[in-house]
Amino acid sequence: MTTEQLTNEIRKKKSFLCIGLDVDLNKIPAHLLDLEDPIFEFNKAIIDATHHLCVAYKPNTAFYEAYGLKGWKALEKTINYLNTKYPEIFTIADAKRGDIGNTSTMYAKAFFEDLAFDSVTVAPYMGKDSVEPFLAFDNKHTIMLALTSNTGAFDFQTQNIDDKALYKHVLEISKCWENSESLMYVVGATKAEYFKEIRAIVPDSFLLVPGVGAQGGNLQDVCKYGMNNQVGLLINSSRGIIYASNGTDFAAEAAAKALDLQQEMETILG
Repeated sequence: MTTEQLTNEIRKKKSFLCIGLDVDLNKIPAHLLDLEDPIFEFNKAIIDATHHLCVAYKPNTAFYEAYGLKGWKALEKTINYLNTKYPEIFTIADAKRGDIGNTSTMYAKAFFEDLAFDSVTVAPYMGKDSVEPFLAFDNKHTIMLALTSNTGAFDFQTQNIDDKALYKHVLEISKCWENSESLMYVVGATKAEYFKEIRAIVPDSFLLVPGVGAQGGNLQDVCKYGMNNQVGLLINSSRGIIYASNGTDFAAEAAAKALDLQQEMETILG
């Protein structure tokens, strides 16, 4: 999917919502646990109930890898279901991969070719030759960690090097990499005060913004400083939507939470 197609979908749905599919078997409704593949059945129900309210889904691969082969199979079934039934949806493999050379190429093949995700998250700590292999794939997007929403972000990301925060160095250097136009960036919603400075460095890039909802990020503040002429934002909410209820009404309650965010986004878009 191209960024133009993504932007068109945002305008069409009046939404820039991304829903995180972080499935924990200890939290999903008990009645699903008797099914052959409770993870996929949970995802399928959430997707069917919310696909018209969002433009992206983001499974965090850790929540699938934790269950071994059955978890990976559930992830494969989920992405196949999305690509087949809702091909207009932008898909994000939240895998936070990052290694050098051929290893990154193999990670990229796993998510872009085998599983056919539109994008994957990567960690930039190992630099250019750990990210460029992901950028070599046509019509795929690499979403690089820039400034994250966790408290540990202050350990390194905001530390000054030559009177400039490390995350700013990361953003500026990444713009020089081959095929950098395919880069998107993760910027946590709990760091809303930084968005203005981030936009000065990457004015045209899409930002994937976790932390709205359960982590306390404020949508209005993020949009005030982070939105560009093409919207340029994907606001992720995971727990606040998918675990709105653990009863048989879980999908309907998830849709209600997604609708609340979509309507707020529609108001912002005008």
